[in-house]
Amino acid sequence: MFLPSGSKDMLGSRVSRQNQVFETFRQVVTLRGYQEIATPVVEYASTFTNEYVGMPLQNMLKWFNSDGDIEVLRPDWTTAIARAIAKHSDKPQKWAYQGSIFRRNKLGVEGRQVGIEIINYSNLLAESECLFMARNFLNELKISEYITELAHTGIFEELSKQLNLSENDFEQLRLAMHDKRKDTVYQIAKNHGNHEIADEFVSLVDAYGNFESVIEMYEIRWKNNATLLNILGDIKRLSLMLQSMGETDIIVDLGRVKNLPYYSGMMFRGFLKENGATCYSGGRYDKLYEQFEQSISAVGLAFDADQLAEQIQVEKNREKICVIATEETYSIAEQLRERYKDSIVEVLDKETNLNAFDKVLNIIGSNGDYEVIEK
Repeated sequence: MFLPSGSKDMLGSRVSRQNQVFETFRQVVTLRGYQEIATPVVEYASTFTNEYVGMPLQNMLKWFNSDGDIEVLRPDWTTAIARAIAKHSDKPQKWAYQGSIFRRNKLGVEGRQVGIEIINYSNLLAESECLFMARNFLNELKISEYITELAHTGIFEELSKQLNLSENDFEQLRLAMHDKRKDTVYQIAKNHGNHEIADEFVSLVDAYGNFESVIEMYEIRWKNNATLLNILGDIKRLSLMLQSMGETDIIVDLGRVKNLPYYSGMMFRGFLKENGATCYSGGRYDKLYEQFEQSISAVGLAFDADQLAEQIQVEKNREKICVIATEETYSIAEQLRERYKDSIVEVLDKETNLNAFDKVLNIIGSNGDYEVIEK
């Protein structure tokens, strides 16, 4: 009744956990050499709906401004950052951000994210930095039960070259692959190719699981296709680098397709073991900068701060002290804070709910002569 549909308040420990995610993220990226960036919450819709980005307008929170242009609440950080740095993107850069995105296709309309964008670094260095940073950040949050998934946009695109597809047919096949609708995948591929290539696409729908077994199987299957073998080699290198850091829960999904046009290579996601929720996602998006007539190497990673906040415990190791004071002793109670700088100090004027405190202090006395008594 008092909030628009999809909006919600956060109170108490929920806010504390959210802030802990933000603070931990900031500490991690600072030590890894990232610069911070923030973009306006309000942007032009065309920044996100153009052919390079391809986000649907109906999923955005939008309105017409006084000039008749459509404005939106920021639905995507990566695109907004690309717009912000397009004129200054000729050097290697590492950016970190934190804040909200607004989309109607999620539970609620506001989602909080933290993330990174890496510009003009070599491919393997940038991609491994994304995954190493994710490991670093999740470890700092004491989240260890997650699975890393690797995929690549080039697999679907390479196999699609064997089909005579219109733009609309290509999109229909991509959506069917995304939703893992085998019957539809087979029918489209057969209608525009043959039974063999249709079978190849259908098998790709199930080409996910332990990276070693899946990669080994498809190295044999695609031994005569140099492009696909090179892609498998890239995935394998990243997987082995993660393994060398102690990561063991690594899977691949060779049939995964991109959900936005600007993805153009390696893609990765992190899944929480507890509930299967996606805690981070990202990948390479070199094509995004083509709208600015630039050829830029770019890769990024976004964390779902709302999901992460649900997984962590707020630190409760600070001593909680209650000071019982009167109107005459409020200032004395305030001075006591200097004595207990590392503790949480609350001043009350009556003894109530004292079990919530580790220590209770009572200020006794009058006429300028006071004594602090521990109860």
